[in-house]
Amino acid sequence: MAIDSECVIIDEKKEMEDKIISSLTSQGFLVVDGLISLPEMIDKRQVRQLHAAAMASKRERVSEHLKRREDELLAMIASGREVVPEKIKPRLQQVKRGSVEELLFRYACLHWSIPVSSGYGRRLRYLVFDEYNGKLMGLFGLGDPVFSVKARDEWVGWTVEKRRERLKHVMDAFVLGAVPPYSYLLGGKLVAMLAASNEVRQAFREKYRDRRSTISGSRHDGQLAMITTTSALGRSSIYNRLKYHDRPMYLSVGFTAGSGDFHFSNGLYEYLVQFARRHCEPTAKNELWGKGFRNRREVIRKVLQEVGLSWKMAFHQIRREIFVIPLAKNTREFLRGEDSHLRPFNQPADDIFAWFRERWLLPRAERDRRYLDFNPESWRLWPGGGGNA
Repeated sequence: MAIDSECVIIDEKKEMEDKIISSLTSQGFLVVDGLISLPEMIDKRQVRQLHAAAMASKRERVSEHLKRREDELLAMIASGREVVPEKIKPRLQQVKRGSVEELLFRYACLHWSIPVSSGYGRRLRYLVFDEYNGKLMGLFGLGDPVFSVKARDEWVGWTVEKRRERLKHVMDAFVLGAVPPYSYLLGGKLVAMLAASNEVRQAFREKYRDRRSTISGSRHDGQLAMITTTSALGRSSIYNRLKYHDRPMYLSVGFTAGSGDFHFSNGLYEYLVQFARRHCEPTAKNELWGKGFRNRREVIRKVLQEVGLSWKMAFHQIRREIFVIPLAKNTREFLRGEDSHLRPFNQPADDIFAWFRERWLLPRAERDRRYLDFNPESWRLWPGGGGNA
Protein backbone atom coordinates (compact mmCIF):
# COMPACT_ATOMS: atom_id res chain seq x y z
CA MET A 1 0.00 0.00 0.00
CA ALA A 2 2.84 2.39 0.92
CA ILE A 3 4.56 1.58 -2.37
CA ASP A 4 1.36 2.43 -4.27
CA SER A 5 1.16 5.78 -2.46
CA GLU A 6 4.78 6.52 -3.30
CA CYS A 7 4.12 5.76 -6.97
CA VAL A 8 1.13 8.12 -6.99
CA ILE A 9 3.25 10.91 -5.52
CA ILE A 10 6.02 10.32 -8.06
CA ASP A 11 3.48 10.36 -10.90
CA GLU A 12 1.94 13.61 -9.58
CA LYS A 13 5.35 15.26 -9.41
CA LYS A 14 6.24 14.16 -12.92
CA GLU A 15 2.89 15.41 -14.24
CA MET A 16 3.41 18.76 -12.50
CA GLU A 17 6.93 19.07 -13.89
CA ASP A 18 5.66 18.38 -17.42
CA LYS A 19 2.86 20.95 -17.01
CA ILE A 20 5.35 23.63 -15.93
CA ILE A 21 7.78 23.01 -18.78
CA SER A 22 5.01 22.75 -21.38
CA SER A 23 3.44 25.99 -20.16
CA LEU A 24 6.71 27.93 -20.28
CA THR A 25 7.70 26.71 -23.75
CA SER A 26 4.23 27.44 -25.15
CA GLN A 27 4.61 31.06 -23.98
CA GLY A 28 7.89 31.43 -25.86
CA PHE A 29 10.47 30.84 -23.12
CA LEU A 30 13.44 28.58 -23.73
CA VAL A 31 13.85 25.77 -21.17
CA VAL A 32 17.36 24.31 -21.08
CA ASP A 33 18.76 22.12 -18.30
CA GLY A 34 15.94 23.04 -15.96
CA LEU A 35 16.39 26.81 -16.38
CA ILE A 36 14.50 29.31 -18.51
CA SER A 37 15.96 31.94 -20.79
CA LEU A 38 14.78 34.43 -23.40
CA PRO A 39 15.27 34.32 -27.15
CA GLU A 40 18.34 36.22 -28.31
CA MET A 41 17.89 39.86 -29.36
CA ILE A 42 14.39 40.01 -27.88
CA ASP A 43 12.39 43.16 -28.75
CA LYS A 44 9.29 44.79 -27.23
CA ARG A 45 6.94 42.94 -29.56
CA GLN A 46 8.35 39.61 -28.34
CA VAL A 47 8.13 40.72 -24.72
CA ARG A 48 4.43 41.48 -25.26
CA GLN A 49 4.03 38.03 -26.74
CA LEU A 50 5.58 36.42 -23.65
CA HIS A 51 2.90 38.15 -21.57
CA ALA A 52 0.07 37.26 -23.96
CA ALA A 53 -0.90 33.97 -22.29
CA ALA A 54 -1.07 35.57 -18.83
CA MET A 55 -3.19 38.43 -20.18
CA ALA A 56 -5.54 36.03 -21.98
CA SER A 57 -5.96 34.06 -18.76
CA LYS A 58 -6.66 37.24 -16.79
CA ARG A 59 -9.35 38.31 -19.25
CA GLU A 60 -10.87 34.84 -19.15
CA ARG A 61 -11.18 35.01 -15.35
CA VAL A 62 -12.86 38.40 -15.35
CA SER A 63 -16.29 38.65 -13.78
CA GLU A 64 -19.44 38.28 -15.84
CA HIS A 65 -20.51 41.62 -14.39
CA LEU A 66 -17.67 43.34 -16.25
CA LYS A 67 -18.53 41.57 -19.48
CA ARG A 68 -22.18 42.51 -19.25
CA ARG A 69 -21.31 46.18 -18.86
CA GLU A 70 -18.81 46.38 -21.72
CA ASP A 71 -21.08 48.56 -23.86
CA GLU A 72 -21.40 51.06 -21.00
CA LEU A 73 -17.64 51.04 -20.38
CA LEU A 74 -16.74 51.37 -24.05
CA ALA A 75 -18.96 54.46 -24.20
CA MET A 76 -16.39 56.15 -21.93
CA ILE A 77 -13.62 55.61 -24.48
CA ALA A 78 -13.31 58.38 -27.07
CA SER A 79 -13.25 57.96 -30.80
CA GLY A 80 -10.51 59.89 -32.56
CA ARG A 81 -13.05 62.36 -33.92
CA GLU A 82 -14.23 63.21 -30.40
CA VAL A 83 -10.76 64.43 -29.40
CA VAL A 84 -9.94 68.09 -30.02
CA PRO A 85 -6.33 68.65 -28.88
CA GLU A 86 -6.79 72.40 -28.37
CA LYS A 87 -9.78 71.79 -26.08
CA ILE A 88 -8.49 68.89 -23.97
CA LYS A 89 -8.88 69.57 -20.26
CA PRO A 90 -7.80 66.73 -17.93
CA ARG A 91 -9.56 66.02 -14.64
CA LEU A 92 -8.31 63.68 -11.91
CA GLN A 93 -10.97 61.33 -10.53
CA GLN A 94 -10.12 59.22 -7.51
CA VAL A 95 -11.54 55.69 -7.79
CA LYS A 96 -13.86 54.56 -5.01
CA ARG A 97 -14.68 50.94 -4.25
CA GLY A 98 -17.91 49.69 -5.80
CA SER A 99 -18.16 52.59 -8.24
CA VAL A 100 -18.55 52.68 -12.00
CA GLU A 101 -15.07 54.23 -12.06
CA GLU A 102 -13.69 51.11 -10.40
CA LEU A 103 -15.22 48.97 -13.16
CA LEU A 104 -13.72 51.28 -15.79
CA PHE A 105 -10.33 51.10 -14.07
CA ARG A 106 -10.43 47.29 -14.11
CA TYR A 107 -11.67 47.21 -17.69
CA ALA A 108 -8.93 49.51 -18.95
CA CYS A 109 -6.27 47.44 -17.17
CA LEU A 110 -7.35 44.39 -19.17
CA HIS A 111 -6.00 46.15 -22.28
CA TRP A 112 -2.48 46.58 -20.89
CA SER A 113 0.44 44.73 -22.51
CA ILE A 114 1.31 43.00 -19.24
CA PRO A 115 -0.83 41.72 -16.35
CA VAL A 116 -1.66 44.46 -13.86
CA SER A 117 -1.65 43.59 -10.17
CA SER A 118 -4.32 44.95 -7.86
CA GLY A 119 -1.70 46.72 -5.78
CA TYR A 120 -0.73 45.86 -2.22
CA GLY A 121 -1.77 47.31 1.14
CA ARG A 122 -2.48 51.04 0.89
CA ARG A 123 -3.95 52.08 -2.45
CA LEU A 124 -4.80 55.23 -4.34
CA ARG A 125 -6.32 54.76 -7.78
CA TYR A 126 -7.08 57.49 -10.27
CA LEU A 127 -8.75 57.91 -13.63
CA VAL A 128 -7.92 60.91 -15.80
CA PHE A 129 -10.89 62.21 -17.80
CA ASP A 130 -11.05 64.81 -20.56
CA GLU A 131 -13.62 67.33 -19.32
CA TYR A 132 -14.23 68.51 -22.88
CA ASN A 133 -15.89 65.26 -23.95
CA GLY A 134 -16.20 63.28 -20.70
CA LYS A 135 -14.01 60.47 -22.03
CA LEU A 136 -11.20 58.52 -20.34
CA MET A 137 -7.66 59.70 -21.02
CA GLY A 138 -5.68 57.35 -18.78
CA LEU A 139 -5.20 55.98 -15.28
CA PHE A 140 -2.72 55.23 -12.55
CA GLY A 141 -2.69 53.24 -9.34
CA LEU A 142 -0.41 53.63 -6.34
CA GLY A 143 0.16 50.87 -3.79
CA ASP A 144 2.65 49.77 -1.16
CA PRO A 145 6.18 49.34 -2.52
CA VAL A 146 8.26 46.17 -2.35
CA PHE A 147 10.31 46.14 0.85
CA SER A 148 13.71 45.60 -0.75
CA VAL A 149 14.75 47.04 -4.12
CA LYS A 150 18.51 47.34 -4.37
CA ALA A 151 18.67 50.16 -6.94
CA ARG A 152 16.03 52.24 -5.13
CA ASP A 153 17.56 51.69 -1.71
CA GLU A 154 21.05 52.61 -2.90
CA TRP A 155 19.71 55.80 -4.51
CA VAL A 156 18.07 56.84 -1.24
CA GLY A 157 21.10 55.78 0.82
CA TRP A 158 19.05 53.65 3.18
CA THR A 159 20.22 51.41 5.97
CA VAL A 160 17.96 48.42 6.63
CA GLU A 161 16.69 50.06 9.82
CA LYS A 162 15.87 53.38 8.18
CA ARG A 163 14.16 51.65 5.26
CA ARG A 164 11.95 49.74 7.66
CA GLU A 165 11.08 52.97 9.46
CA ARG A 166 10.63 55.29 6.46
CA LEU A 167 9.31 53.11 3.62
CA LYS A 168 5.80 54.15 4.65
CA HIS A 169 6.52 57.49 2.96
CA VAL A 170 6.90 55.81 -0.45
CA MET A 171 4.25 54.50 -2.84
CA ASP A 172 4.70 52.43 -5.99
CA ALA A 173 2.83 53.05 -9.25
CA PHE A 174 1.70 49.51 -10.08
CA VAL A 175 -0.12 50.70 -13.22
CA LEU A 176 0.25 53.93 -15.14
CA GLY A 177 -0.58 55.00 -18.68
CA ALA A 178 -2.90 56.52 -21.24
CA VAL A 179 -5.63 54.86 -23.29
CA PRO A 180 -6.22 55.45 -27.01
CA PRO A 181 -6.73 57.79 -28.73
CA TYR A 182 -4.94 59.94 -26.11
CA SER A 183 -1.99 57.54 -26.08
CA TYR A 184 -1.24 58.64 -29.66
CA LEU A 185 -0.92 62.19 -28.32
CA LEU A 186 1.70 61.19 -25.72
CA GLY A 187 -0.96 61.04 -23.01
CA GLY A 188 1.18 58.53 -21.12
CA LYS A 189 3.61 61.33 -20.30
CA LEU A 190 0.78 63.48 -18.95
CA VAL A 191 -0.56 60.68 -16.73
CA ALA A 192 2.95 60.00 -15.43
CA MET A 193 3.35 63.67 -14.49
CA LEU A 194 -0.10 63.89 -12.86
CA ALA A 195 0.76 60.98 -10.57
CA ALA A 196 3.33 63.34 -8.97
CA SER A 197 0.93 66.29 -8.65
CA ASN A 198 0.07 68.27 -5.51
CA GLU A 199 -3.45 66.81 -5.67
CA VAL A 200 -2.19 63.25 -5.29
CA ARG A 201 0.11 64.17 -2.39
CA GLN A 202 -2.81 65.87 -0.67
CA ALA A 203 -5.11 62.89 -1.23
CA PHE A 204 -2.47 60.62 0.32
CA ARG A 205 -2.22 62.92 3.31
CA GLU A 206 -5.98 63.03 3.81
CA LYS A 207 -6.34 59.26 3.52
CA TYR A 208 -3.38 58.05 5.57
CA ARG A 209 -2.55 60.75 8.09
CA ASP A 210 -2.95 59.37 11.63
CA ARG A 211 -3.48 55.84 10.30
CA ARG A 212 -1.81 53.26 12.55
CA SER A 213 0.35 50.57 10.94
CA THR A 214 -0.98 47.04 11.47
CA ILE A 215 2.48 45.60 12.08
CA SER A 216 4.59 48.36 13.66
CA GLY A 217 1.74 50.14 15.44
CA SER A 218 3.19 53.55 14.53
CA ARG A 219 1.04 56.41 13.26
CA HIS A 220 1.56 57.95 9.83
CA ASP A 221 2.17 61.69 9.51
CA GLY A 222 0.69 61.73 5.98
CA GLN A 223 3.85 62.86 4.18
CA LEU A 224 4.43 61.22 0.77
CA ALA A 225 8.06 61.69 -0.23
CA MET A 226 8.50 59.55 -3.31
CA ILE A 227 6.80 57.35 -5.88
CA THR A 228 8.52 54.47 -7.63
CA THR A 229 7.63 52.54 -10.75
CA THR A 230 9.08 50.15 -13.31
CA SER A 231 8.76 50.18 -17.08
CA ALA A 232 6.49 47.55 -18.61
CA LEU A 233 8.71 46.51 -21.51
CA GLY A 234 12.39 47.00 -20.75
CA ARG A 235 13.74 50.51 -21.24
CA SER A 236 10.99 53.14 -21.02
CA SER A 237 10.23 55.65 -23.75
CA ILE A 238 7.64 57.44 -21.57
CA TYR A 239 9.61 58.12 -18.40
CA ASN A 240 13.08 58.74 -19.78
CA ARG A 241 13.83 62.46 -20.23
CA LEU A 242 10.41 63.36 -18.79
CA LYS A 243 10.84 66.87 -17.40
CA TYR A 244 8.63 69.45 -15.72
CA HIS A 245 10.19 72.66 -16.97
CA ASP A 246 13.92 72.02 -16.53
CA ARG A 247 13.69 69.42 -13.76
CA PRO A 248 13.62 65.69 -14.51
CA MET A 249 10.61 64.11 -12.77
CA TYR A 250 11.42 60.41 -13.30
CA LEU A 251 14.95 59.31 -12.47
CA SER A 252 16.25 55.99 -13.79
CA VAL A 253 18.18 54.17 -11.04
CA GLY A 254 18.71 50.72 -12.57
CA PHE A 255 16.93 47.57 -13.68
CA THR A 256 15.06 44.77 -11.93
CA ALA A 257 16.62 41.33 -11.59
CA GLY A 258 13.98 39.83 -13.88
CA SER A 259 12.01 37.88 -11.30
CA GLY A 260 8.26 37.65 -10.90
CA ASP A 261 5.35 35.31 -11.43
CA PHE A 262 3.48 36.44 -14.56
CA HIS A 263 4.86 33.44 -16.51
CA PHE A 264 2.95 31.15 -14.13
CA SER A 265 -0.30 33.13 -14.45
CA ASN A 266 -1.73 31.67 -17.64
CA GLY A 267 -3.94 29.18 -15.80
CA LEU A 268 -0.99 27.17 -14.48
CA TYR A 269 -0.95 28.86 -11.09
CA GLU A 270 -4.20 27.19 -10.00
CA TYR A 271 -2.54 23.79 -10.53
CA LEU A 272 0.50 24.94 -8.56
CA VAL A 273 -1.69 25.93 -5.61
CA GLN A 274 -3.47 22.58 -5.58
CA PHE A 275 -0.15 20.75 -5.73
CA ALA A 276 1.37 22.94 -2.99
CA ARG A 277 -1.52 22.25 -0.63
CA ARG A 278 -0.97 18.52 -1.01
CA HIS A 279 2.80 18.33 -0.97
CA CYS A 280 4.42 21.53 0.38
CA GLU A 281 4.78 22.97 3.85
CA PRO A 282 3.44 26.54 4.13
CA THR A 283 5.41 29.22 5.92
CA ALA A 284 3.37 30.99 8.58
CA LYS A 285 2.78 34.70 8.06
CA ASN A 286 2.89 37.29 10.78
CA GLU A 287 0.28 36.22 13.33
CA LEU A 288 -1.71 39.38 12.62
CA TRP A 289 -2.19 38.28 9.01
CA GLY A 290 -3.01 34.63 9.53
CA LYS A 291 -1.19 31.47 8.44
CA GLY A 292 -0.44 29.85 5.12
CA PHE A 293 1.81 30.48 2.16
CA ARG A 294 3.22 34.00 2.32
CA ASN A 295 2.52 34.89 -1.29
CA ARG A 296 2.40 33.61 -4.85
CA ARG A 297 6.16 33.50 -5.16
CA GLU A 298 6.48 31.18 -2.18
CA VAL A 299 3.97 28.79 -3.73
CA ILE A 300 5.84 28.81 -7.05
CA ARG A 301 9.28 28.30 -5.53
CA LYS A 302 8.18 25.51 -3.21
CA VAL A 303 6.46 23.63 -6.04
CA LEU A 304 9.46 24.02 -8.36
CA GLN A 305 11.76 22.55 -5.74
CA GLU A 306 9.31 19.78 -4.84
CA VAL A 307 9.16 18.52 -8.44
CA GLY A 308 12.92 18.71 -8.90
CA LEU A 309 13.14 21.95 -10.90
CA SER A 310 15.29 24.92 -9.97
CA TRP A 311 13.72 27.73 -7.96
CA LYS A 312 15.53 30.02 -10.41
CA MET A 313 12.69 29.37 -12.85
CA ALA A 314 10.95 32.12 -10.90
CA PHE A 315 13.27 34.49 -12.79
CA HIS A 316 11.61 35.27 -16.11
CA GLN A 317 14.72 37.26 -17.18
CA ILE A 318 12.73 40.27 -18.41
CA ARG A 319 14.51 43.19 -16.77
CA ARG A 320 12.48 46.34 -16.28
CA GLU A 321 13.83 49.83 -15.79
CA ILE A 322 13.36 51.17 -12.24
CA PHE A 323 12.41 54.81 -11.71
CA VAL A 324 12.15 56.96 -8.62
CA ILE A 325 9.99 60.09 -8.60
CA PRO A 326 11.07 62.44 -5.79
CA LEU A 327 8.23 64.67 -4.66
CA ALA A 328 10.33 67.09 -2.66
CA LYS A 329 13.63 68.96 -2.76
CA ASN A 330 14.83 66.95 0.25
CA THR A 331 13.29 63.56 -0.54
CA ARG A 332 16.47 61.58 0.15
CA GLU A 333 17.34 63.46 3.34
CA PHE A 334 13.79 62.94 4.60
CA LEU A 335 13.74 59.24 3.79
CA ARG A 336 17.10 58.77 5.51
CA GLY A 337 15.65 60.42 8.62
CA GLU A 338 17.98 63.43 8.43
CA ASP A 339 15.07 65.88 7.89
CA SER A 340 11.75 65.60 9.71
CA HIS A 341 9.72 67.70 7.27
CA LEU A 342 9.52 67.60 3.49
CA ARG A 343 10.03 70.60 1.26
CA PRO A 344 7.72 69.43 -1.56
CA PHE A 345 7.87 70.56 -5.15
CA ASN A 346 4.91 72.71 -6.15
CA GLN A 347 3.25 70.75 -8.98
CA PRO A 348 -0.46 71.62 -9.36
CA ALA A 349 -2.28 69.44 -11.89
CA ASP A 350 -3.39 72.46 -13.94
CA ASP A 351 0.17 73.76 -14.23
CA ILE A 352 1.44 70.31 -15.18
CA PHE A 353 -1.09 70.12 -17.99
CA ALA A 354 -0.27 73.65 -19.21
CA TRP A 355 3.38 72.59 -19.50
CA PHE A 356 2.50 69.29 -21.17
CA ARG A 357 0.11 70.99 -23.61
CA GLU A 358 2.74 73.32 -25.05
CA ARG A 359 5.72 70.97 -24.75
CA TRP A 360 4.20 67.74 -26.08
CA LEU A 361 0.48 67.70 -26.85
CA LEU A 362 0.03 70.39 -29.50
CA PRO A 363 3.27 69.68 -31.40
CA ARG A 364 2.40 65.95 -31.48
CA ALA A 365 -1.18 66.59 -32.66
CA GLU A 366 0.17 68.71 -35.48
CA ARG A 367 2.58 66.13 -36.87
CA ASP A 368 0.85 62.82 -36.06
CA ARG A 369 -2.84 62.47 -36.97
CA ARG A 370 -3.23 58.76 -36.21
CA TYR A 371 -5.38 59.54 -33.19
CA LEU A 372 -8.21 60.59 -35.53
CA ASP A 373 -8.57 57.05 -36.89
CA PHE A 374 -9.15 55.34 -33.53
CA ASN A 375 -12.49 53.51 -33.16
CA PRO A 376 -13.48 52.39 -29.62
CA GLU A 377 -14.94 49.20 -31.09
CA SER A 378 -11.37 48.03 -31.70
CA TRP A 379 -11.05 47.90 -27.90
CA ARG A 380 -13.97 45.48 -27.45
CA LEU A 381 -12.86 42.37 -25.57
CA TRP A 382 -15.99 40.23 -25.88
CA PRO A 383 -17.62 40.65 -29.31
CA GLY A 384 -21.27 39.68 -29.04
CA GLY A 385 -20.89 39.06 -25.32
CA GLY A 386 -21.39 42.54 -23.90
CA GLY A 387 -24.56 44.47 -23.42
CA ASN A 388 -26.41 45.53 -20.33
CA ALA A 389 -28.57 42.43 -19.91
